[in-house]
Amino acid sequence: ELLTNYWYYRQEREKKRVKKLQKFLSHPIYAIIEKVADRLQVSTYVIGGIVRDIFLDRPSKDVDILVVGNGIEFAQAVAKEISSSLKVNVYKNFGTAQFTFHDLLIEFVGARKESYNRNSRKPIVEDGSLQDDLNRRDFTVNAMAIGLNGDHKGVLVDRFGGMNDLDNKILRTPLDPDITFSDDPLRMMRAVRFASQLGFKIYDETFEAIKRNAPRLEIISKERIVDEFNKILLSKQPSLGIDLCEKSGLLHYFLPELEQLKGVETIEGRGHKDNYLHTLEVVDKVAMVSSNLWLIWAALLHDIAKPACKRFDPNIGWTFHGHEVLGSKMAGRIFKELKMPVNEKLKYVQKLISYHLRPANLVDDEITDSAVRRLLFDAGDDIDDLMLLCEADITSKNREKVRRYLNNFAIVRQKLKEIEEKDKLRNWQPPINGNIIMETFNLSPCYEVGVIKMAIREAILDGIIENNFEAAYQLMLEEGKKINLTPIT
Repeated sequence: ELLTNYWYYRQEREKKRVKKLQKFLSHPIYAIIEKVADRLQVSTYVIGGIVRDIFLDRPSKDVDILVVGNGIEFAQAVAKEISSSLKVNVYKNFGTAQFTFHDLLIEFVGARKESYNRNSRKPIVEDGSLQDDLNRRDFTVNAMAIGLNGDHKGVLVDRFGGMNDLDNKILRTPLDPDITFSDDPLRMMRAVRFASQLGFKIYDETFEAIKRNAPRLEIISKERIVDEFNKILLSKQPSLGIDLCEKSGLLHYFLPELEQLKGVETIEGRGHKDNYLHTLEVVDKVAMVSSNLWLIWAALLHDIAKPACKRFDPNIGWTFHGHEVLGSKMAGRIFKELKMPVNEKLKYVQKLISYHLRPANLVDDEITDSAVRRLLFDAGDDIDDLMLLCEADITSKNREKVRRYLNNFAIVRQKLKEIEEKDKLRNWQPPINGNIIMETFNLSPCYEVGVIKMAIREAILDGIIENNFEAAYQLMLEEGKKINLTPIT
């Protein structure tokens, strides 16, 4: 009975695969490719990630066409068959050409074989066969092809058991993993990225090879590493990929500061939480509610300075005073080292790190309108993202504590909404600016102008005066009088 059921399962699975292939190949581009390939007497295949995604039911608009011949010339011939006005983008240095047809971005490349110099991931490329091209692929699930013309039309080429690995959700290399990763160390980051995105397990032998070859990551540019790491952060559960980076040793070569969060120190029987595991949990919670990459980066780095700020006080236990301030500065250094954008994106991340304790401090103290007003003023348009980060930051195993904090955060959110509707403080500037003060008192830029501006701002934020021009103007006159300034009449 078990054998019968297994046979039936296999039959049904194969039928589903055939239907998926037929649906995929029904796109009009493949009939055109077949026509041109038969005329030019070359063999063509759909190859790589798009084949994997057909059977995983993952949508993809990027199609790679392998030509056993000249990929650029073939692309131009196909484009001409479609329309004489169809533009083909040619990249001679890479031997590729691409164009957009209907809803697909189609790239053509000639079959090739590669060899590597140990000090570079840039291969020496030669013309090759289909087998040569499959040999150079990173993982078995990416080393499958579908024939598009001739005797191999509609045939799945799977010489390394990629389909079986898809079924078992395993990532492994087609050839010796040590050679694969040593040749192109970025493939180690891609292994982690695919494991994180697809929910696959890295084959034990393959993972051990990553651990052995992790130091080779040093020859890869930081931009390429971050590109893969960002894709890990944008996966459904980023902690899986981050932890694989740590366990494999890869993390040490691009973000060692995160490693330093690991572990628990105990003095006099009192220990602190493992800030590495806490960070992973916060990142996952943020990723569940937002696809904002920079908010996820803020979650990743929000406690990054805790090791540097860690102190033990016999009276109160472990403290991390100032970690939000130092963490913001560290984020700037990390972004620069990783060649990430040092612009508004960094400022956003630094702002969230700097302020991530503020809502919690409101919860600990009385939630006054004045404190909420100041938080709204400082956070501006990023207040909603800050609240998401702060809510994710509550990872206590004490359910009552979590309930209390989240309830109080809900009160903060309600107060934020009420004060925003009343005072319009988001991205607010006081109604009286420096120019008005200088014109009123016939002043040049000076210390006194700053004193009056600050007094107006503080009075509005504290709710002493209303947020309007008339109230602010009257206070300006009063403050000027205090420092012996006379308005021009």
